[in-house]
Formats: sequence, structure tokens, C-alpha cells
Amino acid sequence: MSKKKRALESLDTDSRQKAFPSQSKDGKESSPNIRYENLPLVVLAGRPNVGKSTLFNRLLGKRKAITDAQPGVTRDPIEEECELLRTREKICLVDTGGFKLEREGLDELVVARALAYIQRADLVIFIIDVTQITPEDEEFAVFLRPYAKKLLLVVNKADSPERDALVWEHARWGFGPMLFISAEHNRNIDKLEEAITARLDFSSVRQAEVEAADIRIAIMGKPNTGKSTLLNALVGYERSIVSPEPGTTRDIVKDHFQYEGRGFEVLDTAGIRRKKKVTDNIEYYSVTRSIRIVSHADVVVLLIDAEEGLSDQDKKIAAFAVEAGRPVVFALSKWDKMPNMKNAFEATRDRLRFFFGQMAYAPIVPISAKERKGLDKLMSVVISLYAKANKVIETSHLNQAVAEWVKETPPPASPSNRFKLRYAVQSSVNPQRFIFFVTRPEAVPESYKSFLKNKIRLDFGLDGVPIQLELRASRRNRQRS
Repeated sequence: MSKKKRALESLDTDSRQKAFPSQSKDGKESSPNIRYENLPLVVLAGRPNVGKSTLFNRLLGKRKAITDAQPGVTRDPIEEECELLRTREKICLVDTGGFKLEREGLDELVVARALAYIQRADLVIFIIDVTQITPEDEEFAVFLRPYAKKLLLVVNKADSPERDALVWEHARWGFGPMLFISAEHNRNIDKLEEAITARLDFSSVRQAEVEAADIRIAIMGKPNTGKSTLLNALVGYERSIVSPEPGTTRDIVKDHFQYEGRGFEVLDTAGIRRKKKVTDNIEYYSVTRSIRIVSHADVVVLLIDAEEGLSDQDKKIAAFAVEAGRPVVFALSKWDKMPNMKNAFEATRDRLRFFFGQMAYAPIVPISAKERKGLDKLMSVVISLYAKANKVIETSHLNQAVAEWVKETPPPASPSNRFKLRYAVQSSVNPQRFIFFVTRPEAVPESYKSFLKNKIRLDFGLDGVPIQLELRASRRNRQRS
């Protein structure tokens, strides 16, 4: 066997291990995707600034909820699968917005969302501050009395034994045994996990093998482009708070839904404004998490306000997705408000492709989430892009195609930028990444790289998907040097 053939087979094996992480090196299938069903629903509830989000992050073992001294940071309920480290039991943990007596702006919607989760909960953790009892605590305790059988009173910010005596001030509500903890300092969290486990029934929890993981969709865009409205339309109920006020969504709101027999996880992200307009710490954290979520998504749906048209910020958001190698769908939001003119969509589509330049390959879909129009088309495009982004190409087929491309369009032949393509391999899927081994990587012009990317899309059915291309010096060339 020639050295070149052995190298190709070795590279092909590596690429398949990256493309199919469920396969081991000997080709045998490892454990399939597992989904846990019927997890007990545990809801963290209380007034603002008692430490709900801090406890949420502590139980999860990672920073999922935004925490800040400013009251009322959490708005939409945040839902995460959580394994209790002490007992190894799994629960569905929910962080809710704070209960307020005096409400303004979005407060009514925030409280309504929290109360809806309390009604559905298997266990409500009523969190209060050891240092003070407020009228909001008193009023909330009255509201929660009908749920006493599924309520656990937790007194937070008991940072040291010196504060333990203050806990008994809260016993007058008669909610049964209390726990005093410090979410920030990890005090008595093990006892809390044991108490949670003791109050729940895990007999219905089961592991369900699924043929394929849920397709994860990240909804992104500027503020007020309809991201939360789209999430609600996809999941079929009012999951995200919708308001004309910019910046309503702060944390990453996620939910699941089924479409044509396939599971989807949809992520509603905070609206991303220009950097110089972000002056608030909370918005900074929200935007940062929105950008990070791109690398965890399978497909990005970028909402562009059809009335306002394309902005520089839309281009920057799209660039985040392209850099991560994720497929992007341009969704023209609020299309129902556009004038009913002949060829209106075609004109808008052509303008978008002109201004986006190198992202002209990305599909464009007009939608109205409010009117539930265009959603079937959007989902069809998402499913198609997901399949293309995860397509694996045999190395032998790839190199046969490369030989044809070189024959049809040879590389530049001038002495200063002469190079030869030796061979190529697909190194990963989603992102679709290819490695080309050449004699002189530094001599390959950007125009020829673009040519190779376009040929990969065209010949292997990867239209609509970003292609990442890496150039490496061929071994023969390295040995000579």
C-alpha cells in the first residue's frame, strides 16, 4: 500500500470519528442518545433578590441564569435538566422571576409566568432571605398556602452558623421543616438535595432511546424582531414573554417541540445591539450568552425585520454563525406587514444577497410568527440544512472530485504563486470542515479557496451550508523543506 493511500485512509478514519462521535475506533456503536422523560418539576420561587438564580446555578453546577444585585433580573422562567450531585437523581429545575406586590411594565407578565409554573410543579422551593421578612414574603406565603403539601421552605443567605438563629423567625408560616442554606457559599446544599429527593416520586422517570438527537435551533436577531413570538409559535404556547419593550428576553429561553415526528430544541436569545449601545451589565451578559449559544446550535435562524430591512448589526450576527460554521436561515420577520406587491419577496431576497456578499448561499424565508405564516417553509429549510450540515463525504469520492476540479480549473501557474493540490479530506461535520494538503499553502489565493468551497457545495449537495477550509503543507513538501 502506498504512503499516500495509507495517509488518506488514516485521515478518513479520523474524519469519521469526528463526524460520528457515537462510533468508537473499532467501528462499534457506543451508547445511543438518551432522553430522560417524566422528570419531576422543581420550581424555585420567591420575591426578587432572595437568591433564586444563585441557587439555580449552584444546583446545576454551572452558570446558566444571570445573577446581579439589581432586582428583577430573571423574567422568563429558565428550565434545565439537573442531576442532584448528592443523590444522583435527575429533575427538571426551573428558575422563575421574582414575586412583586407593586408591579409595573413587564412585572405582571413575569409574575404570571412564575405562578403558572408553581401550579404545575411537583415541588415548590419557597426561598426567603434570612436577614429580613418583607410584605412581599408575607403576601407570597399566603398565596402559596394551598400548595403547602408540595412546598419546601428554604431560608437562603445563612452564610455562617452565626446567622442560624435568625432562621426561626420564619417558622411562623407553618410550612413544616425548614432548611437554612447559603447558595453563594455552598452551605447545606447537600442537605437541600437530600430533602428535594425525599419529597419527590421518581418512579415514572425513564430513559428513552432516541434514533437521533433533537435538532437545536437558535433564534437570533436585533431586539424587537419577533424572536420570542417565533419561539411561542413553534412550541404552541406562550413560553417567552412578548413585549414592545426592547431587551425583554435576558436569559436563554429554551423549549422542545415536535414537528413531523422529529424532536426540536428551540433557543430564544437576547436581542443583540451594537456594542456602544450596551451600557448595562445585565444586557452585556445577555448578549454574551446569545453569542456563545451559536456554537451549541445546529441551525441559526436570523430574524431580520422585513419593514426595517438589513442593518450592519444583522451582518455582525450572521458573522458569528459563519465563524462557528453553523448554517443560517435568513427569516424575514413580520412579512404580514409588508405591502402586497408583485415580486416583493424576490426584490427583498436579491437585495439581501447583494449586501451579504459571501453569504449569498444562505436560504431566505419570509415569515409572520404572529400570523403563523411561513413556519412550515421555515421548518422545511431547517431540516434540510441540518441534514446537509451533517453529511459525511467519502474521502475517495472527494479526491476524485478534486482531481476533476483541478483539471477543469487549474491553480495559478505563475512562478510566484505556483502550488499543487495533493489530496483532501473532510475533517468534521456541523461545521463542515475540509483539509486540503497542498505543496505551498501560503501561495493559495483567496479566490481559489472560494472556488473550492463553491465546488464542494455544488458537487456534494451542500448548498446553503458554510464551508470551512484549512490548508496544510503536504508531507512530501514538509520532508523536502
